[in-house]
Amino acid sequence: MKFPRRSFMPLAASAAVLPSLSRRARAETYPSRPARIIVGFTAGGATDIQARLMGDWLSQRLGQQYIVENKPGASGNIGTETVAKAPADGYTLLQVVTPHAINAALYSNLSFDFMRDIVPVIYVARLAYVVVVNPSLHIKSIPELIAYAKANPGKINYGSAGQGTPQNISCELFKMMAGVDLVHVPYRGGAPAINDLLSGHLQVVFAPVSESIQQIKAGKLRPLAVTTAARLSVFPDLPPIADFVPGYEASGFAGIGVPKGTPDDVIKLLNKEINAGLADAKIKERIIELGGTPVGGTPAEFGAILSEATEKWAKVIKFAGIKAE
Repeated sequence: MKFPRRSFMPLAASAAVLPSLSRRARAETYPSRPARIIVGFTAGGATDIQARLMGDWLSQRLGQQYIVENKPGASGNIGTETVAKAPADGYTLLQVVTPHAINAALYSNLSFDFMRDIVPVIYVARLAYVVVVNPSLHIKSIPELIAYAKANPGKINYGSAGQGTPQNISCELFKMMAGVDLVHVPYRGGAPAINDLLSGHLQVVFAPVSESIQQIKAGKLRPLAVTTAARLSVFPDLPPIADFVPGYEASGFAGIGVPKGTPDDVIKLLNKEINAGLADAKIKERIIELGGTPVGGTPAEFGAILSEATEKWAKVIKFAGIKAE
């Protein structure tokens, strides 16, 4: 069937604007039903709490429930696979944390490529670790720890939440840069490592602030330094390791990602609303209590952080010969 040229031109013009109208309509209607935020770790930890903070905020702002769903296992890979294979419609979000930048170098048989299949939305918080020792140990500073380790190679045990965890690679980076020999004792989770540090079975742990702050305040653990490049507001008197080991930095991160192919307007909306949440005094205070520093910014900025961290930790994993459990 042939259309007269005059009648065809308006039809063509209308068709040309359909994609933009469709994108606009999608932005106006999203979200039209509940969404979920996948957390690849157990409930109750700092990762889970931060996801729930963002979920509650988005629920209030956007009028639909953003429900946190925990899918623990394989250092977050089970949760990541769930999101990577989910429809790219903005209704399945991923709580992105430091292990996501580690796993690509640690696991060789993943069914997804994190940097390819997950699109960054926003960098929510920079996370810190604190170097803690048992108070019965005479060590009171990073220089003293380095001196003691060099004088007693292989006699200091450090604990972590497991092989290839942020605590493990943060300490391996320290070993590499400080030129010391510390023995790794992996546990199944951070709490057992802290418990053995408290009982004197370990000498040092590079612990998440959220897992060690109460014992530090109670005087049960002695903090030596933080792993971030700058001091933390929760520990203003603690120096960064970099003050003694120039160039050392081992920040963690928490953020939000979505499956590849998620509409740009949905990503922009989520980014805008979470940025607004990070400016909220109560949310900022809670993130700081968990040992984080609120960040925010654009998806591209978070993408650059993920790329840099993935490359950095791959080098440490290779140097230390770390293998997945």
